[in-house]
Amino acid sequence: MDFLTVLKSFVDTMGATVLLPVFIFIFALVLGAKAGRAFRAAVTIGVAFIGINLVIGLMWGALSGVSQALVTNAGIQRDIVDVGWPAAAAVAFATNVGLWVIPVGLIVNFALLLPGITKTLNVDIWNFWHYALIGSLVTAATGSLPMGLAAAAVAAAFMLFLGDWTAKGIQEFYDLPGISIPHGMTAPMVPLALPFNWLFDRIPWLRDVDADPDGIEKSLGSTFGDPMVMGLVIGLVLGLIAYFSEFAGAFIPTLGKIIVLGFNLAAVMVLLPRMVRILMEGLIPVSEAARDFMSKRASDREVYIGLDSAVLVGHPSAISTGLLLVPIAILLSIILPGNRMLLFADLAVLPFLCAQIAPMAKGNIVRMVFVGTILLIFGFYFANALAPTITAVAGGAGFAIPENAVMISSIADGFVWSPLAFLLLGKYLGWIGIGLFAVVTGLLFYFYKKNEAAWDKLAGARGEYGE
Repeated sequence: MDFLTVLKSFVDTMGATVLLPVFIFIFALVLGAKAGRAFRAAVTIGVAFIGINLVIGLMWGALSGVSQALVTNAGIQRDIVDVGWPAAAAVAFATNVGLWVIPVGLIVNFALLLPGITKTLNVDIWNFWHYALIGSLVTAATGSLPMGLAAAAVAAAFMLFLGDWTAKGIQEFYDLPGISIPHGMTAPMVPLALPFNWLFDRIPWLRDVDADPDGIEKSLGSTFGDPMVMGLVIGLVLGLIAYFSEFAGAFIPTLGKIIVLGFNLAAVMVLLPRMVRILMEGLIPVSEAARDFMSKRASDREVYIGLDSAVLVGHPSAISTGLLLVPIAILLSIILPGNRMLLFADLAVLPFLCAQIAPMAKGNIVRMVFVGTILLIFGFYFANALAPTITAVAGGAGFAIPENAVMISSIADGFVWSPLAFLLLGKYLGWIGIGLFAVVTGLLFYFYKKNEAAWDKLAGARGEYGE
């Protein structure tokens, strides 16, 4: 237990931007990379993630003001408050499951990687908090820590499957060779989005409209179709919607606020892809070492490096969709019957929710907005259903509930179906329910291995990876 406490303290102190480079450096050395090259790769990756987080922080600050203005103007009153993913992560790591989740997640990963069941080596240790939250919800509902740890372990395995399944589409669409995204908030959106994308693929207008970033650039020209200009325009439109009521009292300051928002989002559209390119520069030596390592031991084996979905959100399709969904999400929070959740802190994660569906939607922003809207509708009801247990877990972990809230939730994980599924299975079926999810995960791995090309195509791969 002392070791686990030290490990948890190390993770909390280092944070994702330092923990990931440390793990990458160790991983590269194990694979046989030279120490100097491994060190430089690890530092480059750390710098890139610091840059990504700074840009996302810029977006976060910009959208927080928009969301607060929209909520104030709409006069929304709700008793479930969106406290944001940082609070959810802090709560998850502060629980008893959070104390154990890193060794549990690593054991599951290596147990599936070494025999070739999964191809993904998930180095995104910080985001094991998603598994910890699932396990903590199950523990709170059942009173059983072992069942919570088992749920966290099954969740880790399930995300590895999703990472494998979506990897080829991610690699082709985002030009990220050797990468997979087993992210607990983003990856579960793929199976939920699949039937709606299939439906929209059979609606002529949605199917045929050329609304990916290249198509938009062709239609609007190189100026207005440029991602930077798109970010500026989206920011100006969002600002007008959010701050319109302030014009009467302070025209010039309000206009300035809107213009600043536009330029901030234009900067996000430009800077995020560049930070991802720096990240890939650092990952190339690690990918090469992994390929050489596997070719010496199993020539037919691939190994993917599992990363945070933050590496995806800089793409114009993902970030444009996420930004366009902000006013839609606010509107849905007002009109959906029975909704008790007030959106606020987590609106900036909307690009994360839709990033992994971009390959199957072929980057079509119009289609992604339609699919994203449906996912948000489901998400509100997931978050409402999870709120009582999330609030109980947060209270047990010593989290201070906001004064204006009866309960708390978040878009990150709260809007995702898998935590609710684990909670309900554990609550009503106990060990049988967690075992059922484990069996389903095993069957998914099995059927995926039987026909990888067909499954890859279903998730958006085009088959352009040299098979």
